[in-house]
Amino acid sequence: MIAHVSKRSYNGTDDQFYRNDCLPMEAYIARFEKLVYLVLIILLGIVIVFSIAELIGLIYAGLFVESIYRLDNHELVNLFGFFLLVIIGIELLETLKTYLHENTIHFEIVILVALIAIARKVILLEPDNYSNGIVMIGIGVIILSLGATYLLIKKAKSIKAAEPDVP
Repeated sequence: MIAHVSKRSYNGTDDQFYRNDCLPMEAYIARFEKLVYLVLIILLGIVIVFSIAELIGLIYAGLFVESIYRLDNHELVNLFGFFLLVIIGIELLETLKTYLHENTIHFEIVILVALIAIARKVILLEPDNYSNGIVMIGIGVIILSLGATYLLIKKAKSIKAAEPDVP
């Protein structure tokens, strides 16, 4: 018989005791992870706010300062790239928020962020870089791989949702 010793209880293994008022190491690590993710969410939110302010400044400068009501091609490409950068930030924020609440990473969102990032790369690619075939083949393989991965994840989710819950 195991005696109960002042605020200590048996945890189920060979004569190992722990204090009831102390948390196991995993709980401390989980709290630390939550704190890190919370700090990352706050910092990413600040970066997104400043990015939106910068985007507004670029649009204002492009439309009203440099040439009235007209954007050049390179300005449009830079603006589209900046828009996509803000969208990537928002998707990363959603990933962090989901992990903070559900403690799981949704790979669908991660793949979507990667697709947006590679689309941004394609949009910002200079025309003189199109002559390098290896780079274009590499980007194409990345796009096809990410697209196929996204499709497989969506298909697996729809199959799992269609299955009846059988114990």
